[in-house]
Amino acid sequence: MNQPDLGIKVSELRQQKGFTQEQLAEKCEVSTRTIQRIESGEVDPRAFTLNRLGEVLEFDFEEPNLANENIWLVVLNLSSMFVILIIPLLLWSWKKKQSIKMAQQGRQVLNFQITMTLVLFAAAFLLMLVPVALVFLGEAGVNILEGSPFFMLLVMCIPLPLILTGIFCTYQGVINAMRALSDKPIHYPLSIEFVK
Repeated sequence: MNQPDLGIKVSELRQQKGFTQEQLAEKCEVSTRTIQRIESGEVDPRAFTLNRLGEVLEFDFEEPNLANENIWLVVLNLSSMFVILIIPLLLWSWKKKQSIKMAQQGRQVLNFQITMTLVLFAAAFLLMLVPVALVFLGEAGVNILEGSPFFMLLVMCIPLPLILTGIFCTYQGVINAMRALSDKPIHYPLSIEFVK
């Protein structure tokens, strides 16, 4: 991993662990100024320092195989088409320490997946309410719905939120997989940030 990505990742991991720059320097047996210069992107650390940083921060800073990284990014983004949360969660958990892109894009995919799962549950809940409401209307003596064009339109529109959510997820998965392949930033609209 080269600068400035290395410095950004060291800073991010240090903050996640709750270390100050001084504490990290002490644990790595280097000077605080060395940590500051690495985080700011001024220098590439020596092999000893990089190994110590990897041990203390529990991260593999070795150069990733970019061909494999792109394949995993495509698989990760395409997994968002199926709204099955377990697939991107497993991929992200497995690969997030090996690649900054996997860590970042994995969070975006997971946030999108969680949001779309909630949307699907809300749509399914509404689908269950419609038949219950029709039964109550029938018991209340309201009979104007049967056989009317309004009733037929209502019945035809019931699965529409599920279908539209599926199309939206498929579109976003394919578009973002292509963006990941061409090394462009991905974007999942309508995502709520659950995973930070």
